Parts: sequence; structure tokens; C-alpha cells
Amino acid sequence: QVSLVESGGDLVQPGVSLRLSCTVSGFTFANYPMSWYRQFPGKKREERELVAAIANTGSIYEYAESVKGRFTISRDNVNNALYLEMNSLKPEDTAVYYCNAGQEGGGRYYPMAGYWGQGTQVIVSS
Repeated sequence: QVSLVESGGDLVQPGVSLRLSCTVSGFTFANYPMSWYRQFPGKKREERELVAAIANTGSIYEYAESVKGRFTISRDNVNNALYLEMNSLKPEDTAVYYCNAGQEGGGRYYPMAGYWGQGTQVIVSS
């Protein structure tokens, strides 16, 4: 059974850092590209924004423009874990963050249905 579990979300003040984690089971983590998405308040599931995506080898596919230079995606293929280091958080980063396992096509990342976690809430507010 596929399972992805996010953790690390919190209520924080602007400017601080957070590290999100995603632990997985039920599939061979090291074989799959992975990503972080976020869903802003009031937005629908299909409107989730790709935050960052990483190949199974650790090379980076892309970051959203809004997080470049502030967020870093990484993975640990030994411990089946995905991470998102978020620095200099802003109120507009407030969202539920989801990890996803996906596929690569033409050098780009594509999410796979059924490979989503339940999300972890990040609230950035003073």
C-alpha cells in the first residue's frame, strides 16, 4: 500500500525557517522523481502549485519562481525521505504542502495520481 506522510508544518512568523519532511512506503522510493506541491487557502486540489521537483538521482527539475533562492528540495534514498528546507518564509507561503511521487517526461516532472500525502499546514503570520 502506497503511503506518503508529510510533517514539519507549523505556524511561524515571517522570516523564519522550516523544514518539511515526507516519509514514504509501499513503493521503491529511489526509483521515482519526487516533488513538493502546495495548495493555497481557498484553492482547489487541481490548482495546487508545484513548489519544487527532484529526480531520483537528486538532480533538480525545477523550482517555482516564487521560492527560488529560499527553498531547497532534497532527498535521502536510503531512508525513503523527501525534504523541503524553507528559509525567509513570507505570508504568501501560507499553504498546505504536499509531497508527490511522479514521472519524468522530456526532462520535466509529472505528478502521479494516487501518490499524494495528506499534507502539512504551513502558516506564516506575524
